[in-house]
Amino acid sequence: MSSKVDAIRECLEGVIPGAMATAAPDGTPNIAYLSQVQFVDSEHVALSYQFFNKTRQNLLANPYASLRVGDPVTAAHYLLSLQYLRTETSGPLFESMKAKLAGIASHTGMSGVFRLLGADVFRVLEVRPIPGLTLPHPLPARNLLAATRVCTQRLAACSDFEGLLATTLQCLEQQFGIDHAMILMLDQGRGMLYTVASRGYEASGVGSEIPLGQGVIGVAARERTPIRIGHMTAEYGYSRAIRQSIEASGGADALRTEIPFPGLPQSRSQLAVPVTSCQRLLGVLFVESPHDLRFSYDDEDALVTVAAQLGMIMQLLQGSAEAIDDLAPAPAAPAQPAGAPLVVRHYPENDSIFLGGEYLIKGVAGAIFWQLARDYAEHKRTEFSNRELRLDPRIRLPDISDNLEARLVLLGKRLAERDACVRIEKTGRGRFRLNVGRPLRLVEEAT
Repeated sequence: MSSKVDAIRECLEGVIPGAMATAAPDGTPNIAYLSQVQFVDSEHVALSYQFFNKTRQNLLANPYASLRVGDPVTAAHYLLSLQYLRTETSGPLFESMKAKLAGIASHTGMSGVFRLLGADVFRVLEVRPIPGLTLPHPLPARNLLAATRVCTQRLAACSDFEGLLATTLQCLEQQFGIDHAMILMLDQGRGMLYTVASRGYEASGVGSEIPLGQGVIGVAARERTPIRIGHMTAEYGYSRAIRQSIEASGGADALRTEIPFPGLPQSRSQLAVPVTSCQRLLGVLFVESPHDLRFSYDDEDALVTVAAQLGMIMQLLQGSAEAIDDLAPAPAAPAQPAGAPLVVRHYPENDSIFLGGEYLIKGVAGAIFWQLARDYAEHKRTEFSNRELRLDPRIRLPDISDNLEARLVLLGKRLAERDACVRIEKTGRGRFRLNVGRPLRLVEEAT
């Protein structure tokens, strides 16, 4: 083999359509243009199987083909000799190609025509350059390997969950030049992803949700594979996913507890990368841009590495925050707050919390807040630890591996954004204090 496929990945971005040649059993050639050529690994590619019936017939009869691809920057062209192996109609590769094809279709005005039937996987037998004039490759805007190194070093130095989130988003902006990004965590029990941190948006959207399997974020999480789209697509937009979430949770009535999702009004490039640890899904790192083709294969590789580091440190911090000894000297009784009581309403059906008529949070974070408020109202408690929350049966954490630290960060941010008279103040590793500025009147609504 003259070279590996990973050396020419820029030719597989879809800017210049690939041309595929096959032959019938009698030797009759056929040439078809492809919507998408997907890099799989250094020795395999996947081609979009859509509607090329003659190409399909030829491949099933004769599994060898030739593929011509071009570099949109240097004008270099290459000829790939291929051997057809199989067709995948589900799974990570298929879903990634399906999402990318939706972006190509919407960009070219052919959303009603382009439909992926399968991902045809080929072994690359040879990669040969085609002689011709080429342009020099321009210098890259940044060294992605160096950026990844700096980012992973900074993440490794983080000692608390909130700082880890902030450092990740800061590194994406400073080292990778990514201005719009967010981190979502998985709520396994509800099959939802909730936003726990964002950067570059007018509103943070902390607490907003995306269902598993919907939009580019939800599909990346469900399939546990990166999904990268280089053109705007309605089919994989987060606004569509939110609309479906609202419809599934009760229509118009659910709008009262739907936090607006952060996002660009005209997002033209998107990359969603699962955050995992020990083969367990923790969440998704999502970046986007108002420019077409902003994220390349190299960007994807770099952010997959960052997400792997992020997941590992999340897991370490979760364990260290809850492994401390929760025995501490009892603090002095807090001063009784003055002013009109704040009515705190709790709806047990989904643990929604309303402060004075305004929605705050729901789900596990809502259950946590309700129990903290009850302990304060009934026992004047203000000091708490992560460990005792984990063991508290009233909260009903869905799983021992559920990231409690993420729930507390989410709750703290929502209280700060609502400028509430109740705040959460971190007092040490695995410890926090409930600061209450007004008397609380708790109301538990009937189911």
